[in-house]
Formats: sequence, structure tokens, C-alpha cells
Amino acid sequence: MLDHGAAPPTEGSDPQPQQPPSRPGPLGTLMRRKPVERLVAEGGQGEGGTLRRSLGMWQLTMISIGATLGTGIFVVLGEAVPDAGPAVIISFVIAGITALFSALSYAELAGTIPVSGSSYSYAYATLGELVAWICGWCLILEYGVSVAAVAVGWGQYLNELLSGTFGFTIPEAIAAPPGDGGIFNLPALLVVLLAMAFLLGGAKESARANTIMVAVKIAALLLFCGVAFQGIRAGNYAPFMPLGMAGVSAAGATLFFSYIGFDAASTAGEEAKNPQRDLPRAIMLSLVIVTALYCLVAAVAVGALPWKQFDGAEAALAGIMKDVTGQGFWAVLLALGAVVAIASVVLTVLYGQTRILFAMSRDGLVPKVFSKVHPKTGAPRANTVIVSLFCGILAAAVPLGQLADATSIGTLFAFALVNIAVIVLRKTRPDMPRTFRTPLAPLFPAVGFLLCIWMMGSLDAVTWMVFGVWMAAGLVFYFAYGMRRSRLATAEK
Repeated sequence: MLDHGAAPPTEGSDPQPQQPPSRPGPLGTLMRRKPVERLVAEGGQGEGGTLRRSLGMWQLTMISIGATLGTGIFVVLGEAVPDAGPAVIISFVIAGITALFSALSYAELAGTIPVSGSSYSYAYATLGELVAWICGWCLILEYGVSVAAVAVGWGQYLNELLSGTFGFTIPEAIAAPPGDGGIFNLPALLVVLLAMAFLLGGAKESARANTIMVAVKIAALLLFCGVAFQGIRAGNYAPFMPLGMAGVSAAGATLFFSYIGFDAASTAGEEAKNPQRDLPRAIMLSLVIVTALYCLVAAVAVGALPWKQFDGAEAALAGIMKDVTGQGFWAVLLALGAVVAIASVVLTVLYGQTRILFAMSRDGLVPKVFSKVHPKTGAPRANTVIVSLFCGILAAAVPLGQLADATSIGTLFAFALVNIAVIVLRKTRPDMPRTFRTPLAPLFPAVGFLLCIWMMGSLDAVTWMVFGVWMAAGLVFYFAYGMRRSRLATAEK
């Protein structure tokens, strides 16, 4: 378009030099967003190879269930029932509804932006690079540290199984980390290395192993329900709500963390055969199955054991089976189910961690080694080995303590950002094709966001302190490395 107000150039004069495109200012640099189309176009591409699309809806559902259904249901009743009494069944429903709001947002974004980075990638497309980095850093805390925390508990159940079957246990010196009576937690390291071996074989092989393990742990919980049902006494359900609605709500807040993991399917976006269709279905189906199992187990457990006797019971389910049958055999079977359940959690959460780092590496925010793909297996081998060794050593040699609790705050922060991302993307890209739409948006995403913030506020000061230190370390890494190495930054030069 001509500017008629400008003076024409005189004959022989040099034309006006073209101005180079302006670079974004400091705030613009931090808020730069990666287009959704570019995110999707780069799906599966790594250094030296590509991820293989080999996962169907059922395998994706099993990944979510594998990451969710673990130590929570085997130990959480001992903590939640003393708060709610028999009404712990309602607490499970409340916690499930709370998780549902965030699950709906995950389902919409997983179908719209089907990539491996999960909420990190969703934030990159909607909220900008700095927010995406913070979200990715939270996911590293959620996935990495939770692998180590869950692996620590695996040795305890393994000892219960060995004691009931062979009459011996692994010595405490090599079955517990320092600070918990041991020197080195060998079982914790072994279960992480076992998961690493499956992951190195590729996503399809890992998903097959996880499906078998999920089937075993679901069978163990159904076996518990079948055996413990014989011990149900109607009087154990009265009074149903002995501590009122306040107790039910307190138990619900505790039980919410038993639902963390349903987002694991979203990290498989670049290895799903039909991600736009299957990811939303897998996320929602896994949440329904897990909620139904939790409520069924809780209903049978509080019917078979008076609610006051749950206080301090770490292995309440095994104890109920032993009391009902008078035999230790059934408790051994349940211990076997717990061993398999925890191994499945380690496998699926470790998988999610490697895929999130894969996406961050491809964007240049972490070193390239994490996005190198082995051409034969289609798996990020170096990434898998580095993450597995780090998590295994952390579980075996470091007393996690309060650090393990910080995984909850990292997860809730990521959930909150996903809910915001849905609202932003609906406003900025309203015509984008969506295979799943969160109902009543922006109301439901806003409710999901507020619930996450409320639960973050219920966590103690030490957890917030650990989270603050972790965030500070992440910001130092971003400004020293990620901001300059970002592929969006290099494209602007």
C-alpha cells in the first residue's frame, strides 16, 4: 500500500533502506508462543529418528490406569477412613469429581494438541514460553520424584510377599534408604531398572507389559472385594458420617492424590495411532474405571472392618482379608497385587517423564540428548537411561521425606495451567477442530482451576518451601540455558 503523504524520492537518491524486523522485547521473549500447527507437525520427530505410533485406545487407557491405580488404594484407607468414617465412599466420589474437572480440560487439549509434552506443550501453545517452562519444571518434579517415592514403597510390599511365601525378608540395611533405618534401598533401584528395561524395548512392548500388570492389580482388588464381602456387617456402616461433612471433605482432599496419574496418557500423544480420537477417550475412561474401583473397595472395606480400627493401619486391605478368612494366604495374594501395582506405576510414570523431557529437548529448552531416538526401537534410549538412573539412585540413596509431598503441589500447579489453557485457546482459536469439547466452558475449566488452587492452599508450609526452592532452581536454569537455546529464540535471530 502506498503512503501518499510521503515525499517522492529525488532522482539519483538512494532508496530508503529497509528496516530489519524488530525483535521482541524482554516481555515478548518470555511470552512467545509456539503455534499449535507447528507443535502437531513436529510430532514424533527427534534427533536421529522418530517415535513410532503403535498405541491404541485400550493401551492408552491402561497407561493412565497404570499410573493412577497404585499405592494409593492399598494404603490410603488407613489415612482417610479415620477422618470420614464409612462416608469415605462419598469422599472418593468428591475427589473423583474434583479430578474430573481437570480431566475434562486434559481431554480437550489432548485431542486438539496430540503431542508428548502434555500440559507443558499445552501451555507453550497458549500461555507462552516462560509459563510452559514452569509447567514442564513442575512435571519433572511430579513425575521424577514420584517415581522415586513409589519405588521406595515397593521394597516394603516385596518384603511382605517374601515373608508370606518363603519366610524371609530382605535385610533392612539394603531395603530402606538412609534416614529410614537403611543404608541403600536395593529393591527401589531394581524396580526402576526393571521399568527401564521395558521402556528401552519401545512403547509398544512397554504398553504390553503395563497392560498385563494393570490386569493383575485390578484382579487383586476384585479378589479383595470378593473375599472381604463375606465379612461385611451392616452395623459397621453406622454411624455413616460420624465426623460430619467436614470429615468427609478432609478425607476427600487426602484422597484426591490417589487420582493423580490420569494425565499420563497425554504424554503418549506422539505414539498413539489415532491421538485425536483415542486420547480424550482414554483419559475419561481411565478416570471412570479408577473411581468405580476405589468406591467398590472402600464400600467393602468399611463394611468388613469397624471404621475406628483403620487408624494407623498401613496395610488395611491385607489385614481385612486375614481377619475374614483366618488365613494368611489371601493376604499374600494381595501383597503380590501390590508389588505388581507399584511396578506398573513406576513403569508408566517413568514413561511419562521421558516423553515430557523429549518434548522439552526438541524445543531446545533442555539438552538435545533427551530427544535422541534410537532408529531400531523408536525409543529415546539415552533419555530413558539418564532418567532411570537418576530416579533409581534418588530412591535408593536419598531420604525423600517432604520432597515426595512436593509432587502433589507440582501436579496441582500443572492441572491449574491446563484449565487456563483451555479457556485461552477457546478465546484465541475458537474455530480450531476439537475432537472433544469440555462442557460448559469456560465455567468447568474455571471451576477446575479454582479447585486446584484451593487444594494447593491446603498443603503445609514445608511443602510450599520445597516447591519455592525447586521453582527458583528452574528459573535459574531457564534464564541461563533454556531462554537462549530455545528453538523459537534461534528462529528470531
